[in-house]
Amino acid sequence: MTHVDLQAASDFMATHARILDRLRFRRLVGDAVDAGQLLAAVDAYRNPDGGYGWGLECDLRSPESQVGAALHAFEVFEDIASPTPHQGAALCDWLASITLPDGGLPFALPITDPAGAAPWWARSDPSESSLQLTSVVVAAAHRAAAHDPAIRTHAWLDRATRYCIAAAEGTGTAGRKPHALELAYAVRLLDMEAVRTAYPEATNALDVLAAYIPADGMVHVDGGTENEYMRPLDFAPLPGTPARRHLASADVSGELERLERGQRDDGGWTVEYARISPVGAMEWRGHATVHALGILRANGVL
Repeated sequence: MTHVDLQAASDFMATHARILDRLRFRRLVGDAVDAGQLLAAVDAYRNPDGGYGWGLECDLRSPESQVGAALHAFEVFEDIASPTPHQGAALCDWLASITLPDGGLPFALPITDPAGAAPWWARSDPSESSLQLTSVVVAAAHRAAAHDPAIRTHAWLDRATRYCIAAAEGTGTAGRKPHALELAYAVRLLDMEAVRTAYPEATNALDVLAAYIPADGMVHVDGGTENEYMRPLDFAPLPGTPARRHLASADVSGELERLERGQRDDGGWTVEYARISPVGAMEWRGHATVHALGILRANGVL
């Protein structure tokens, strides 16, 4: 029996969330939402270069196209579960245009308007590849690619995937411990069946990174809030995967119950990382609510 109150969640989304996340929520719970509605909502953040900005990444409000926003655009393309008319291919084209020589993506591009931008975006080096951002964007692209051949066959996706695998394999010899977010995002990418099937070397890369995950699956986020951790469901959100088996000692059922009980009195979920702007803090809650319900559904809780 689930502890989730879906009506309260629906009420929360109606009173707190941006239109994009309201539509994603409705589609998640089985309401009829036309793919064109979702595309129109995300296209409000789209730039003529094919990338996305304007606060689609809630803690980066600047208008120019950014890597973090590409992640959230791919999330919407995954929700649509059908080929995009042109947006998916155009986003891959834009990502290819900003890819660095080693095949990776920068953490962020130069920010033209720093208002409401988290400091980690503003102080990043655009000339340095980020396994953290590349892996989370590439994983989202692979999920969208399951429904969109233009994404699946794009040369950028293959190149960026190979960068992530090589960077993950190199972690074991680089003499440094990966950051919690970098570790979680790379593990989630390498754990994907589509990636392991197309790139057999991903299995070894996953084993390299899994050695950095403690038995309880809890890794504190350096530089984050005191209570900010990557938890078992951040490393292995889906059942039956190699990463989930690496976490055999972790209390995954307890984590799912914790996620269920994370629903607040107002019906929504929240995030544990720093609040950067008033609107960003509110928008993150709508996104977090859709994310939490998606994980619970994927694990058979809803």
